[in-house]
Amino acid sequence: MLIVRGGRVIDPSSGVDEIADVVIEAGRIARVGRGAAAGLEASAPGHPDVRVVEAAGRWVVPGFIDLHVHFREPGQEYKEDIASGLMAASAGGYTAVCAMPNTKPINDTRAITEMMMARAREAGGPRLHPIAAATMGSRGEQLTEMADLREAGAIGVSDDGRCVMNALVMRRALEYARNFDLFFSQHCEDHHLTAGAQMHEGEIATRLGLQGWPRAAEDIIVARDLILAELTGARYHVAHISSLGAIRLVREAKSRGLAVTAEVTPHHLLLTDEALLGYDTSCKVNPPLREEADRQALREALRDGTIDCIATDHAPHSALEKDCEFAAAAPGLIGLEPAVPLLLELVRDGVLSPSRWVEAMSTAPARIGGLAGGSLAQGAAADLTVIDPDADWTLTATSLSSRSSNTPFLSREVRGRAVMTVVGGEVVYEHQPS
Repeated sequence: MLIVRGGRVIDPSSGVDEIADVVIEAGRIARVGRGAAAGLEASAPGHPDVRVVEAAGRWVVPGFIDLHVHFREPGQEYKEDIASGLMAASAGGYTAVCAMPNTKPINDTRAITEMMMARAREAGGPRLHPIAAATMGSRGEQLTEMADLREAGAIGVSDDGRCVMNALVMRRALEYARNFDLFFSQHCEDHHLTAGAQMHEGEIATRLGLQGWPRAAEDIIVARDLILAELTGARYHVAHISSLGAIRLVREAKSRGLAVTAEVTPHHLLLTDEALLGYDTSCKVNPPLREEADRQALREALRDGTIDCIATDHAPHSALEKDCEFAAAAPGLIGLEPAVPLLLELVRDGVLSPSRWVEAMSTAPARIGGLAGGSLAQGAAADLTVIDPDADWTLTATSLSSRSSNTPFLSREVRGRAVMTVVGGEVVYEHQPS
């Protein structure tokens, strides 16, 4: 039995936001509420099967779920393997993560999906849910065997990093995914419009002399795909949405009842293309950081629910891929461990309420992926995170569990962190103050 006592329990799925106790038994939430642990603490002293965690001044929330991470196993384990990725996830307060298919080789077969699941079981900790490739080799031509991938453990499909450009292939992929209850996560980029692009097309790109990436490259694909999603009835998910035009399209589609969802990254909520002044390769991401108007639109869309959830797009790279000229640098940054302190800035600034933030980090991604978790209701899987919202610390390479440290927020003084992560009733991470 695990008792988390006296914390601020925030559970959007149940409409709960109060000082309460959470009692966990046999991997499930047994009781939640004021005084729920009354009388149980007496059995804790000296009893090896009962532990009481004092959570006064801390938040107790459903475990965070990330719909978009890149663990580099198989093929590029020097950047991140499944074990180190799951350690980073647990340290960030995540109880489940969804791994994208752009490994080497690409996760387009049952064997690779099963291998990833086996590695995750060996590592322990957060739950790993693969998102498999939609087309073989992510080349946008031949569909993968989605039935096999589903049976092996995939919860969705995507050619992430590569947009499915052929509309007929995209239609068939959506139909196939719908038949096997998989959601389709699309990287929305018209590659013809972005060939050679290095950053967002705008004033900053002109000043830096870099080829720009127009918003239209994202908007065009979102518009096309929403038409196809309506035609097929499939569950369609916009990965790492970044443009105000794409937001308008998603908002309109939702108003008509389409099964469309969207995610946004912490870095698109916090940064703009001005962060690239000085040619900072740690800020080179895909899709690119855009302008202030886009950032404000993203924040408002997340607040009002047009954007459903936050996903880190955790993309680890070594110095080999980042410490080089801008054009040669790989896009992406790590996000699992910095997410909580960085996003709490939005809560403190009143951009998001605590409940809406927790919903975007946990309840909504659980719903989109059809996953266990996202709730502290009685009987739910005991996946939870304990947060100290006032913990001051410095984000450094040595403080990270990830094998990579490519983030523009390195050396930043931050506030707030996950101090305990529980998966299935088992403590998989506990912060040890130095």
